[in-house]
Amino acid sequence: MESDIDPHALIGRKAVDREGARIGTVDEVYLDDATGIPEWAAIRTGLFSRDAFVPLEPSQLVAGVLRVPFARAL
Repeated sequence: MESDIDPHALIGRKAVDREGARIGTVDEVYLDDATGIPEWAAIRTGLFSRDAFVPLEPSQLVAGVLRVPFARAL
């Protein structure tokens, strides 16, 4: 993922899996302590569910949507 993206800009964005199926909404972004680069995102998958944690490195921000290169089931 591009390192110049403002981590706050990711919060609230829709997240989809590699097939385009909705995973949920980005709830939090975790930064590398040493570099300040966004490393992980917590995705809220539903109202009463736990967050799913996904690495941002292989993910892409496409047209305002976070595309994760993994299946939703993982």
